Amino acid sequence: MGSGAIRRRLALGAAVLAAAGTLALTATGTAQAASGGCAGREVRTLPFKTGVTHVYKRDGYVCAVTVPRTPGPARTMSVSVQARGNRPVVDRGRYNRLAGPVTVHAGHRCVWIKGAVGRDSVSSGWILC
Repeated sequence: MGSGAIRRRLALGAAVLAAAGTLALTATGTAQAASGGCAGREVRTLPFKTGVTHVYKRDGYVCAVTVPRTPGPARTMSVSVQARGNRPVVDRGRYNRLAGPVTVHAGHRCVWIKGAVGRDSVSSGWILC
C-alpha cells in the first residue's frame, strides 16, 4: 500500500472520529438542555398556564427547573424546592429560558415545589414522601 493510500485512510479515520465526537457532544448538550441542568430522572411535571416546572430526583437529591411555555423576552420567573423541616431554596429573577436549577438534599423527606412565570404559578404541596 502506498503512502498516499495510508494518508487517505488516516484522514478518513480522523474525520470519522471527529464526527463521532461532535455527535456525542451534541447529544449530551441536548440531554442537559432537556433537563435544565438537573441530574437524575424526572419524577414530576407541574404544568401551569404560562410554564412548566420539572422535578428530578437522584440519590436523595431533588432538583427543579421552571420553563416558560413560549419563548420570548426576559420575564420574571422563579423555582423553589423545600425539603420538609428546612427553608426553601429559591431561584428568582428575570430570565428568558428557565429558572433554576435548584437542588436540595431531601433524603426520604417530603418536598414542596413552587414555580412561576409572570403572574401564573404552581405549588405542589408536600410530594415525594
